[in-house]
Amino acid sequence: MPSIGFYTLGCKLNFSETSTIGRQAKSEGFSVVDFTEQADIYVINTCSVTDNADKKCKRVVKEAKKRNPESSVVVIGCYAQLKPKEIIEIDGVDMVLGAAEKFNLMEHLTKLEDERKLVFNANIKETNVFIPGFSVGDRTRSFLKVQDGCDYFCSFCTIPLARGKSRSNTIAETIKVADDVAATEVKEVVLTGVNIGDFGVDTEETFYDLVVALDEVAGIDRFRISSIEPNLLEDSIIEFVGQSERFVPHFHVPLQSGSDEILTKMRRKYLSDLYVDRLAAIKTAMPHACIGVDVIVGFPGETEAHFTETYNFLKDLDISYLHVFPYSERANTTAKKLVGKVPKAEKTRRADMLRILSQKKRMAFYQNHLGETRTVLFEGENKDGLMYGFTDNYIKVGVPFDPDLVNQLVEVQLDSIGNDGVVSVRILELT
Repeated sequence: MPSIGFYTLGCKLNFSETSTIGRQAKSEGFSVVDFTEQADIYVINTCSVTDNADKKCKRVVKEAKKRNPESSVVVIGCYAQLKPKEIIEIDGVDMVLGAAEKFNLMEHLTKLEDERKLVFNANIKETNVFIPGFSVGDRTRSFLKVQDGCDYFCSFCTIPLARGKSRSNTIAETIKVADDVAATEVKEVVLTGVNIGDFGVDTEETFYDLVVALDEVAGIDRFRISSIEPNLLEDSIIEFVGQSERFVPHFHVPLQSGSDEILTKMRRKYLSDLYVDRLAAIKTAMPHACIGVDVIVGFPGETEAHFTETYNFLKDLDISYLHVFPYSERANTTAKKLVGKVPKAEKTRRADMLRILSQKKRMAFYQNHLGETRTVLFEGENKDGLMYGFTDNYIKVGVPFDPDLVNQLVEVQLDSIGNDGVVSVRILELT
């Protein structure tokens, strides 16, 4: 059977799906190799949240063809759903598979034997089946897909057009997949999806019910919740995580803007007062919790006053770090039609200001926990004689590489912050 290499662009959900499709290929007899190696077939799972993701796809195609000019290149994922005609015209691309078709990759590959420049891309309204999955390859953690699609239609976002309506499995079926993860060496599971708080939207089950059920799964030491919308982060979820021994005190809660006027233009489902309330609830239940925030700068109509409002709002919040995104205009979104475009240089300046604020917030969060004893899960990579890991509340620590610590939960004392922003620790004992 031919060899096949996979490359993933974008989010944790994409990594989960790439890994799942890779296991399908292996079960069909394909030799799955690293993307950096020569392969007969290269599969690129794409993102299309920003313009940079689109550009990177083209660059990765070029790299694949350089590695093996005779190879077949297949592009799947969000970009493939949104712009299949554009992608199939890229020199070197042989096949494009949309949102539903990507999970039938093995079947579609047989068609490449007779023809090239093939596009299989159903209308996104027909993409309504939930396909479960999880990532493997990293012994330390796995991304467990619990939800897909989104019904929100924020004015800047193409995800509903790329992935379809919100959908998920039953809790019983999700637990079966979690049991499969538990059978591996993985110690930590990250729950992922497009809008995970919307789990069970078509049933009477809720994301809270899922969290409670997963907490009972044997063989997984840690669960971490990925990004969850503030309006879906209910008190019951916060309170349960606060008392759970396995769900860690780490939340990533998208904000996007600290200005209510901009939030309204973005068509978000909340205003700033609800956001403040949700973060206060987290910190009341878990004062040591890490809180990450997504924010967009340069949204159409965002004046200097709006940006200053956002900056001051974030500065005053008890948060731990920011993920900052300069606004990227996307086709078929309402935001593209809005007036008040912000120049690129100004978006860059605002993003830089918030990234500096993020560094200060992270260092303050780390500083507040020095001297404490926390549990770290160490990763396997040896980086110039050092290995790294994260505490339950997402503080990055580093120690001299020791193979005995790989994929181990270790109790440490947090000692000092290095120039690289990583915390030095004293190892106490394996847990």
